Amino acid sequence: MDVDKISISIKNAAQHLFRRYGYHKTSVNEIAAKANLAKATIYKYFESKELILNAIIMDYLEKHIQELADSVDASQPRLSTEEISDLILKTSRLTYTACNEFIGWGFIRESVNAQAFLKNLSTEIESLIMSMVLKVRNIQAGSDHAKSIYFLVSASKNIVFSFAFTSVTDADVKKNFIIFRNEILPYLIRGAFV
Repeated sequence: MDVDKISISIKNAAQHLFRRYGYHKTSVNEIAAKANLAKATIYKYFESKELILNAIIMDYLEKHIQELADSVDASQPRLSTEEISDLILKTSRLTYTACNEFIGWGFIRESVNAQAFLKNLSTEIESLIMSMVLKVRNIQAGSDHAKSIYFLVSASKNIVFSFAFTSVTDADVKKNFIIFRNEILPYLIRGAFV
């Protein structure tokens, strides 16, 4: 079995088990059994269960962020405020869905390592979004436009993560997204492009 197939097998097994039993209740032994591999093989490819989770989430996000990139009109030299707003909202929903789907907010709120995990995930999400936006629109990385977009992506992501941490129910999350979309995001966009 080649390296890619083994890595995919591990991630598929872990994803199935995380969805079914939750991150905390899934052991590396169970992932190994589901993937028909030795536990040592799992550790050869991923140093920890947390890194398997991170790889699953990043695969999910990369796929969906590429779909977002494909929906952006590349013929324009700059993103309009409407496009930026739409991109940020879609990315925020995508991020929330990825965390909710693969991790569960119980893990995030209760785990000792959750802050470090989310900080790393957050940085990777920002990097994915920024590289996609800059590439699609051929925007120079150090330009004022790029800096404004980076500010919006970073600020929006931080706000959405804080909403997710403080929300108790899915209804709270939906309410917070509506508040973010209608009240907070327009101010961020105006502040970034004034």
